[in-house]
Amino acid sequence: MSLSMTTDRFANSMSSALRHPGVIALIVAGVTIAAMLIVDHGPWNRAKTQPAHVAMYATTGEAATAAGAKVLPTEPRSAVEPERPGPKTSPTINPVTP
Repeated sequence: MSLSMTTDRFANSMSSALRHPGVIALIVAGVTIAAMLIVDHGPWNRAKTQPAHVAMYATTGEAATAAGAKVLPTEPRSAVEPERPGPKTSPTINPVTP
């Protein structure tokens, strides 16, 4: 067996092995994980410290009060309005008004 023949057989077996779906999936997974690590842990993704005037208030209500806004509780439901029959549902996030 010559060296050329051995090299050709090795190259053919490698090219056929790289076409296997499992090997392709492992290569794609490895590239994806590497990309995620680079994006999540890169130098551009460091914790950003806030200046004192921004980080002074723990809640939106505290910040609104400090800015001079009045924080009022929501109005209670009318006593005349009947309870809705059936199970309770979550409130609509963006109600559509006709």
